[in-house]
Amino acid sequence: MRSGPLVVGDRALLSDHKGRRYLVTLTEGGEFHCHTGIVPHADLVGREEGEQVRSTRGGLFRVLRPTLSDFVLEMPRGAQVIYPKDLGPILMLADIFPGARVLESGIGSGALSMVLLRAGADVVGYEVRADFAARAHKNVTAFLGEEVLERYRVELRDCYEGIDETDLDRVVLDLPEPWQVVPHAATALHPGGIILAYTPTINQAAQFRESLAEHGFGAPRTVEILQRSWHIEGMSVRPDHRMVAHTGFLSVARRFA
Repeated sequence: MRSGPLVVGDRALLSDHKGRRYLVTLTEGGEFHCHTGIVPHADLVGREEGEQVRSTRGGLFRVLRPTLSDFVLEMPRGAQVIYPKDLGPILMLADIFPGARVLESGIGSGALSMVLLRAGADVVGYEVRADFAARAHKNVTAFLGEEVLERYRVELRDCYEGIDETDLDRVVLDLPEPWQVVPHAATALHPGGIILAYTPTINQAAQFRESLAEHGFGAPRTVEILQRSWHIEGMSVRPDHRMVAHTGFLSVARRFA
């Protein structure tokens, strides 16, 4: 992510006093419209991050470049994304490293792809829906640039039917029935390779774990990540009334020789 004043072509994240956030791509002659008026893009170009701008009706906005976490939450999506609270642990549980050869299946809107690529992995994605594949491709290149395509390839195919890649380091799944992929992953991963599945329900995680045990995987773990923020304002210090609790389960195992 570049630094310095905003320029045409940059993405800007505008936030108002109520914490509402808006993702904007700056263009020549462009305008941002909301209920508090209009902000011409020309008023944003040349601004340093953290400055404030006013709309035509007096609305005040803070402007920053979006982080990857910001972009994942605000980007256009065709499918539900994996939330940032789970994306970070996925990198650690799957031990993603620069140059890792990763098969990802169920790429959805591209959130997980972006995180894997940002960590330096080489990613092949299997996706059955052409509209999801196109959306993911667009989101990934929008945030990481066209040059990332040297390390990112998406194929329209069903991972349940097989995996062509061999000697993979990692297999990462966001699918309704990840257990169907386990037999294919057992031959596609090299010994010591890691498979990880994100599943919304514990029943899915349990069936995935059963399949892992049947196909030569060991050292299994299943975790759930809960996120609780805190309200800190002067002497008022307490947990927030709301928290991001259940989103999904992360199950991971290693292929044994």
